[in-house]
Amino acid sequence: MQKKLVILTLLALVLGACGGGTSATTAEVEDTTPTTMAEVTTTAAASTTAAASGLGTPENPIQVLFVPSVEAEVIVSGGEVMKNALEEATGLTFEVSVPTSYAATIEEMCAAPDRTMGFIPGLGYVLAANLCGVDVGFKAVRFGYDVYWAQFLVPRDSEIASIDDLAGRSWAYPDPGSTSGYMVPLLELQEAGVEPGATVEAGGHPQAALAVYRGDADFATTFYSPPLLPEGEWGEGDPPDIPDELVPDCAVTADDELWCGEYRVLDARASARDEAPDIVQQVRILSITQGIPNDTLSFGPEFPSDLRTQIEDALVAFSETPEWEESIGNQDFYGWTGISPAEDAEYDGLRTIVDLVGIDLDSL
Repeated sequence: MQKKLVILTLLALVLGACGGGTSATTAEVEDTTPTTMAEVTTTAAASTTAAASGLGTPENPIQVLFVPSVEAEVIVSGGEVMKNALEEATGLTFEVSVPTSYAATIEEMCAAPDRTMGFIPGLGYVLAANLCGVDVGFKAVRFGYDVYWAQFLVPRDSEIASIDDLAGRSWAYPDPGSTSGYMVPLLELQEAGVEPGATVEAGGHPQAALAVYRGDADFATTFYSPPLLPEGEWGEGDPPDIPDELVPDCAVTADDELWCGEYRVLDARASARDEAPDIVQQVRILSITQGIPNDTLSFGPEFPSDLRTQIEDALVAFSETPEWEESIGNQDFYGWTGISPAEDAEYDGLRTIVDLVGIDLDSL
């Protein structure tokens, strides 16, 4: 018990350090086949030989990997927009894919260290860096925030009033490799001494929110992004949800956005608006966690530095075009409103959590 309290105290300090709400320019089908380090090493050697024939050619395209945190078809279509922009800017050839899970994405990056770039969450980046030296390039920015949060969702008419009330309740989450959808909420539940009941692996953040909406789970955990306010900016400590008096007015607009009066909803519920336009009326935010370092664009450890520089420059330019909002900037995709250079040290807080709790690729 003393050891657990020490770990949880350190966890609170680590997450607290990540959750300063700093502003910058800010958002997860499962493969159960284990991958051994011997397999990774063998495949990596083969990929190094392939790179010698010319990385970025039609015969040896650069692999762009996206974790399956939202609908795969949304990622594929938006990824093609990015692919086309990168190819036009660099003259290189890219191939977009969505591995079947967070763990599979990490495995692919380590198996092809010289030709992969991946859009992976912070915790996934830490695991990938620990496993094979994957290197971070950029972090996401969402409406000025370079951190994000996890949220607990419950039915609006539920009597659930606190985390303690979730004991024994059924829990829907996106993927066990999701930082905001599973890892951080799990640690918060453990800190509170709460043991959930049955679990539902929903396959994505909007699907987890819909599980509560449809009555398939008592609560869900997903990513949280603050709403856009009519005046000023949301700050940590402010109420996370839409004011109660505006909830009846929530609706999807002609621009296909979810608004409640002058408040625009940007958390995972907005990603489920097509299937459930009244989701805010039916599902409320119970609470949010402290800030989590934003997701990343990372590169395989042997990715050629000259090509990486070309790609990074092209991505910065792409982020300033209207097409960005048809790709990773779309709220149904990852909702990145911008990108900012990232350093490995920014993820030391998550690295400490990984070390304390013993999370590894097998855990995913």
